Amino acid sequence: MDTLYVSSHPDDFRSLLVLIAAQYSPSSPRIVTEEPPAEVARARPTLRVAGDQSAALLGAGAVSWYLAAQGNRTGRGAKQESQVWQWLSFAENELTPVSCAVVFSLLGVKGMDKKMQQSSRTELLRILKVLDQVLESRTYLVGENVTLADMAVAMAALLPFKYALEPMDRKTLVNVSRWFDTCVHQPQFLKVLGKISLCEKMGPVPPTSASAASADGTTPSGAPVSGPPKTEAQLKKEAKKKEKLEKFQQKKEMEEKKKQMQSQTEKKAKPERKELGVITYNVPTPAGEKKDVLSPLPDSYSPQYVEAAWYPWWEKQGFFKPEYRRKNISEPNPRGVFMMCIPPPNVTGSLHLGHALTNSIQDCLTRWHRMRGETTLWNPGCDHAGIATQVVVEKKLMREQGVSRHDLGRERFVQEVWKWKNEKGDRIYHQLKKLGSSLDWDRVCFTMDPKLSFAVQEAFVRLHEEGVIYRSKRLVNWSCTLNSAISDIEVDKGELAGRTLLPVPGYKEKVEFGVLVSFSYRLEGSDEEVVVATTRIETMLGDTAVAVHPSDPRYQHLRGKVAFHPFCDRRLPIVFDDFVDMNFGTGAVKITPAHDHNDYEVGERHSLPFINILDENGFLINVPPPFLGMKRFEARKAVLQALKDRGQFKEIKDNPMVVPVCSRSKDIVEPLLKPQWYVDCTEMGKQAADAVRSGELRILPDHHLKTWFNWMDNIRDWCISRQLWWGHRIPAYFITVNDSSVKPGEDVDGHYWVSGRSEEEAKEKAAKRFNVTMDKISLRQDEDVLDTWFSSGIFPFSIFGWPNESEDLSVFYPGTLLETGHDILFFWVARMVMMALKLTGKLPFKEVYLHAVVRDAHGRKMSKSLGNVIDPLDVITGISLEGLHAQLKDSNLDPVETEKAKQGQKSDYPGGIPECGTDALRFALCAYTSQGRDINLDVNRILGYRHFCNKLWNAVKFAMKTLGEGFVPSEEAQLCSDENVMERWILSRLCAAVSLCGNGFQEYDFPAITTATYNFWLYELCDIYLESIKPVFSRTDPEGQTQADVCRQTLYTCLEVGLRLLSPIMPFVTEELFQRLPRRRPQDCPPSISVTSYPESSEFCWHSEELDRQMELVMTVVRTIRSLRADYNLTKTRADCYLQFIDAATASLVEKYSLQIQTLSYSQAIHPITADDSSIPEGCAVAIASDKCTVHLLLKGLIDVEKELAKLHAKRAELEKQLEKLQERTEKSDYLEKVPAKVQEQDAEKLKQIQTELQKVKEATENFRRML
Repeated sequence: MDTLYVSSHPDDFRSLLVLIAAQYSPSSPRIVTEEPPAEVARARPTLRVAGDQSAALLGAGAVSWYLAAQGNRTGRGAKQESQVWQWLSFAENELTPVSCAVVFSLLGVKGMDKKMQQSSRTELLRILKVLDQVLESRTYLVGENVTLADMAVAMAALLPFKYALEPMDRKTLVNVSRWFDTCVHQPQFLKVLGKISLCEKMGPVPPTSASAASADGTTPSGAPVSGPPKTEAQLKKEAKKKEKLEKFQQKKEMEEKKKQMQSQTEKKAKPERKELGVITYNVPTPAGEKKDVLSPLPDSYSPQYVEAAWYPWWEKQGFFKPEYRRKNISEPNPRGVFMMCIPPPNVTGSLHLGHALTNSIQDCLTRWHRMRGETTLWNPGCDHAGIATQVVVEKKLMREQGVSRHDLGRERFVQEVWKWKNEKGDRIYHQLKKLGSSLDWDRVCFTMDPKLSFAVQEAFVRLHEEGVIYRSKRLVNWSCTLNSAISDIEVDKGELAGRTLLPVPGYKEKVEFGVLVSFSYRLEGSDEEVVVATTRIETMLGDTAVAVHPSDPRYQHLRGKVAFHPFCDRRLPIVFDDFVDMNFGTGAVKITPAHDHNDYEVGERHSLPFINILDENGFLINVPPPFLGMKRFEARKAVLQALKDRGQFKEIKDNPMVVPVCSRSKDIVEPLLKPQWYVDCTEMGKQAADAVRSGELRILPDHHLKTWFNWMDNIRDWCISRQLWWGHRIPAYFITVNDSSVKPGEDVDGHYWVSGRSEEEAKEKAAKRFNVTMDKISLRQDEDVLDTWFSSGIFPFSIFGWPNESEDLSVFYPGTLLETGHDILFFWVARMVMMALKLTGKLPFKEVYLHAVVRDAHGRKMSKSLGNVIDPLDVITGISLEGLHAQLKDSNLDPVETEKAKQGQKSDYPGGIPECGTDALRFALCAYTSQGRDINLDVNRILGYRHFCNKLWNAVKFAMKTLGEGFVPSEEAQLCSDENVMERWILSRLCAAVSLCGNGFQEYDFPAITTATYNFWLYELCDIYLESIKPVFSRTDPEGQTQADVCRQTLYTCLEVGLRLLSPIMPFVTEELFQRLPRRRPQDCPPSISVTSYPESSEFCWHSEELDRQMELVMTVVRTIRSLRADYNLTKTRADCYLQFIDAATASLVEKYSLQIQTLSYSQAIHPITADDSSIPEGCAVAIASDKCTVHLLLKGLIDVEKELAKLHAKRAELEKQLEKLQERTEKSDYLEKVPAKVQEQDAEKLKQIQTELQKVKEATENFRRML
């Protein structure tokens, strides 16, 4: 095992860094807080590598890299690794010195005058503001997960956050604060740092606080304050550090003075960036009428303005109905039919961001298919959510009226549920409309509607008549609080590392879990005993055997022997079974067939008695006094004490385990024997698996196939009974025959159960079965209801009226696609496939696309108790932190959970959630969608896409102004042969975007679509094309006017096609802007962009790879010129630019783009010349754009040469110093042995970079000297 030497000082940020990195390492090192041995090192942190006593890594950088790399936290690929290394350098060389300068004096480590401290604090805030800008659109510094970059920079910023950054500072650093908070709340950080208290007011820290020297005598920097005498090398090192720090402070003081002098001479300060304001749509528009599009567009994009009035108009116009522009839906459509049903959300309340992702993807696909001209139906619906709804209404009744459902009775309680549903159930539909979901609301379905209830009844009766549904007494997941069986998806698995006290409903004190209790059973007729162990000691009251492995030599002599139960006269046979693990515990296992799934199977194999010791409420039954009637977890204590009293208790020890918890009631789930209805899934599961194997049904992405086949090939029968009142009551009846010749039946005997579409039909079946007259039959309908997944399983065809024939059923069934999250692949998708094949003989859909599951920015599952369940409407409209807190009051969380949720909200959204708008939310969700398993969604990043909407808005406004009021677009989008190179290039890029979007929709690659549209609008159209055409419209000559007309047609094509490309993802802003554009053919143009054709590559086929290559070279030149201008601070001054090419062909090529290069690079003039041309004037700055082009920017007469030389001299000195330091480190004799290979590569790259920069500085210096 590696050994890690660290300081125990709570503020030693370097030691804290390596400790956090160690948390991510799969093989944690041994932690030692003493000084490392002298032969290893004299400073901490140090890592001694296992197996090589002479090998040690010194310093936080090398050690943390070694540890983080083991946990794959140093970036993916060379590019990310390089970025991580750069952030490590930033933390060590830029942030750490200034952090120490500000904080150390507060901690009493070194003296510093107030003036110097203030200048250091100013510098700290400047550096953090730079970091704040970087983090504006990022969750983490590199990639989408925590890397060593985040660890290093967070630890460099730790002391300022604790002691120097006051609340007002943190408010100005909103992105840094959010990122820092995210980091330090990661489990790995929390384990090392604990809960961090942030600075409230900067000032000296009392010596009693964390700033005092630690137990091992170190300061926050890790330096010892007392102990053994320091070596000469240590003293020299400290003196050198002190000298560097003082120089740093002097340098910062000088810079501060310069800034103050500059601020005094500046005429005015730079304007601050304006916050995006709220603009509302105030034109009176009756619901369903078209929005006013004649008024001028507001100055900036505002979601409230843009999203007003459009949805009611779309709905009233019937755009979302498959009948739109068709005589009837049965009319053949050569473009085809697209049908998809919504995964019905629970009626119990609100959608969260996971639902928003589902509906954003589904709506994008639906809108795309509709725009392609297909007969399109996206069918809405809602699930009655049996358990969830019953729990909500029961809590409401108890809270408001103080009554339980039993006080009301079944009929009145069900009426109360319907009342609640009618009052609250439409909230989901409102949210879906707000998201822009283009559902056909005339076809909306609720799983308890008469039409769907009839289908459920028919499905049950048919399957029961065929013997697929049968009655059996088996173990089920039982919630004592709900008094019902629950499905596997409603069981949360709580992982415990050891002894843990958990709250359980109905118990005042917490209950102990995570321990293994050993006790003995004595053998009959001897003094010998067998020791067994269990995590649920109370279940020993139901034991009916002890099992050992047939090959275990320790127990061969016990064949045929029995043990006896200590609390009753029950004899427990010793059975031999292969399921026993000989190496676990004593190799002997207690068997409780009625309360454990494994034991149940053992009991079946060995014909053991099944003794149920729990009733439905969790009280003990069928047990001897004093345990009879006890609550299950009170009996746990009593049984343990009784075993101790009898001398049969052996030991109790910690035991990692998984505790099954009911997600609805938070009760501990019990395996309980209950007679229930089951679906035989063996044959149906095989059919579902074969459909995928044959290719008849496609599941995408295909990495889910393994899960599918694993489930289908090993499927178990499905328990469909639920002991609830809300839901589809099972249409099965228990038969009592009033005839002495007929033996009375038992509940578990399926022969005495009959199903029917009515009680009359059931009576006829019963009379026929027992060959008696109907008057001798008495029926009792089963009190239970069907599992909610049963009705969901037939949703794709029950919504169309099955089993009755209908036009909708013939046209839209089977459907085209099912889109949903991968977490319900088995619970819903598999059951739909099985039920459809069994009941209709057809697959319910042709393809299944499974998107990732949305988690929060920390990778946690969305949970109300964590406070991270976000209503999409709150992201769309914005909400304050107080507003988020207020929502918790209306939830069903208990006070402890409410407080925990509040803290979660405060941590993640300290300033609330900003208004982002629907389009930005949809775009962000689609951009995040990867074909993986999880999406860690940071709500704050969605705001970045609102800025994109604003860019879109401004681009269209500018373009419309450029087009002019009298502009008339050509009837077809086509080339006219008069386009210049820029027109042809932007149309080529438009065609590339069309192709990428089309392929993206076909392949369900939504990030490809968002990237293609984002890049086209932002980088190609706005940044390049719109800038390059400005000179065209300033010309007044006839040729210029002709060119301007061509340019307008090209610009219109880009706008119109670009909006259509974006429309499925951003329906509101594209509709608003599209309505302002003139039409190509007004007489037959569709009224809305949502029913306009989607651009296809067959129409837009002008993509030219040659033009793309040419423009890439042009933009490389432009970027090089811009970089040179930035280097020499030419913000407003235009300079002549000489482009030197190695060959005439490249010169000729770029010459075609000289006007565009001049415009885009803000140059005075562009002069293309060949390599042998000597006409380049003196006084030029030089930069290499590519292997074929060198840029010469004429600076002579534009800048203060002496001032620039002084800056270059200082820059050269700094680079030479860095070079010397790096060379000194790499030339050490033990460098190659002690430094990791990856770090050596990074050092070599850095060395090369410094040498390149130094060469550029020398060349620039020589250049300036020639100007003197």
